[in-house]
Amino acid sequence: MTSTPPTGEKQEFNRSGLESLLTRRFFISPAFDIYNGVAGLYDYGPNGCAIKANLINFWRQHFVLNEDMLEVDCTSVTPEQVLVASGHVAKFSDNMVRDEVSKQYLRADHLLEDHIKKLLKDPKNTKEKIAEYEHVLAKAGDYPLKQLQETLNKYAVKSPEGNPISEAKPFNLMFKTQIGPSEGSVGYLRPETAQGIFVNFAKLLEYNGSKLPFAAAQIGNAFRNEIAPRSGLLRVREFTMAEIEHFVNPLDKSHSKFSEVADQLVNLLSAEAQDGDKKIIVMTFGEAVKSGLINNETLAYFMARTQSFLHTIGIKPNHLRFRQHQANEMAHYASDCWDAEIRSSFGWVECVGHADRSCFDLTSHAKASKKPLEVFEPFKNNEKKVIDIIKVDVNRGVLGKTFKGSAGEVSEYLKTVGENHELAYNFQKDLEAKGSVVIAVNGNEYIITKDMVTFKQDKKTISGSTYVPHVIEPSFGLGRIIYSLLEHSYWTREGDANRGVLSLPPIIAPVKASVLPLVNNEKLLPFIQQINKSLKEQGISSKVDDTGVAIGRKYARTDEIGIPFAITIDFQTVDDQTVTLRERDTTKQIRIPITELSLTIKKLCDHLIYWSDVVAKYPAYEPQAESK
Repeated sequence: MTSTPPTGEKQEFNRSGLESLLTRRFFISPAFDIYNGVAGLYDYGPNGCAIKANLINFWRQHFVLNEDMLEVDCTSVTPEQVLVASGHVAKFSDNMVRDEVSKQYLRADHLLEDHIKKLLKDPKNTKEKIAEYEHVLAKAGDYPLKQLQETLNKYAVKSPEGNPISEAKPFNLMFKTQIGPSEGSVGYLRPETAQGIFVNFAKLLEYNGSKLPFAAAQIGNAFRNEIAPRSGLLRVREFTMAEIEHFVNPLDKSHSKFSEVADQLVNLLSAEAQDGDKKIIVMTFGEAVKSGLINNETLAYFMARTQSFLHTIGIKPNHLRFRQHQANEMAHYASDCWDAEIRSSFGWVECVGHADRSCFDLTSHAKASKKPLEVFEPFKNNEKKVIDIIKVDVNRGVLGKTFKGSAGEVSEYLKTVGENHELAYNFQKDLEAKGSVVIAVNGNEYIITKDMVTFKQDKKTISGSTYVPHVIEPSFGLGRIIYSLLEHSYWTREGDANRGVLSLPPIIAPVKASVLPLVNNEKLLPFIQQINKSLKEQGISSKVDDTGVAIGRKYARTDEIGIPFAITIDFQTVDDQTVTLRERDTTKQIRIPITELSLTIKKLCDHLIYWSDVVAKYPAYEPQAESK
């Protein structure tokens, strides 16, 4: 992977250089390092924490504040019945194999991918073989268990040590725990933050005046017990998510602000292209919706807002694309899904998922909890309508005799059938045609016969429609975004491969300004305190470096941390109350009065002015070559 620093020259990306910098400057560190660490667990140091906090603050501003979202903060420990209803207990798994010699567990699709990458390096490969291998490589992560096992067998895949492996089998990724002392109270650490929003839907709807559309948002940690974590922050066992659930009328997925983003260009990799030429389509969001490539305006609107967010924090536009889920990887309940993928030295990495989840979640939780999670929408102008309905009366005596202790739940189910005219009509039609109908209630099947129910045609006056909303979900993996941003920001000074720079935008940079006395001298001390206080009053984070090293070394430290502006206090400051202000990427410096310093940096950080404006306004300062 090559990178293009702000200075314009192309250079090969140096991952080991970045990782060394991140460790040395304590951005991140393996958790419990003094005990040799635990795979997939990382700690954020002071610089990493600051970047993460800045990212979250800007996310809140960009989405929660600007889109009038309702923010919640739900618990991480989740009762089992909630995750049974959502489908996580049954299906939230990855496939794993075991090294039959070392007994180490390995993620099966990753093992297959690594094996195929080795096969691709064979210089004797024909074009046909290369195409075959590339197809397997692209599809490995989406293979169902049976196809995955067949592919492992076909290519005689072994463990990294060359040992035979076991048959692949699913492994549920949730951390299981016990809530309280009772052994029957099972819980899990949440694998995503979304379920807390869904179970609070009724309260959120009421808070919003019972009006749709509206969006709820949550930022918090999620937990996945990865089989064999790798790739640093890209695949971990505890991570921070920022998720949005935008609830809409299923018959109207337009968005009132879509016109604001319709003309923005976007890089799209469609599901069809992934099986063909793999060519990126560049078009506007408006064109994508009009052509049907993106399912609806609301989904496209949030994709556009995500793109704007990622560009603003420093993700390079040519390293960002949206990839559509193919049929074999899309959730059964979803009608369209697009992943915002960022290219890094690890390849294209999913960082933000965008899904039209239909009404699956609310319907599942309503059924399991027996609490309605729906919306009543009055007709316009207080209009009333008369509709045909079918009443379903239950013969309790026959049900009780037939199903005994289960008769109650069967009766409740049949009542819900009667509340839906179309469902009741089809149920009656099937029962009359076949004589019996099999229903599934809470995982159990029951045979309903004609003598158990009676159907009556009736009419009902209604003043509005009741429906279960659909939900559009953007889901952000903040750790993956942070790592990708650090890669995109990292480069080295020309002629000095050991002098790393993080060109983080001011809005994300862990510290906005460094305060650097040229030398340790008592005459400069009052100015350090004055400037530092002035910066803090403007809400600008700063870092004083009053060590005895040369100013060039201080600038190098500033660059490695990603601090965009450096303030140098020298003996001219004592004479005329001015300081040197240096911009990180260009290393250009100007001379500015102390009285104008803090407000100028504040405007730069808020994008109210640009560095070119500052250079045009203030006199240039030409430093010694070694101090740049």
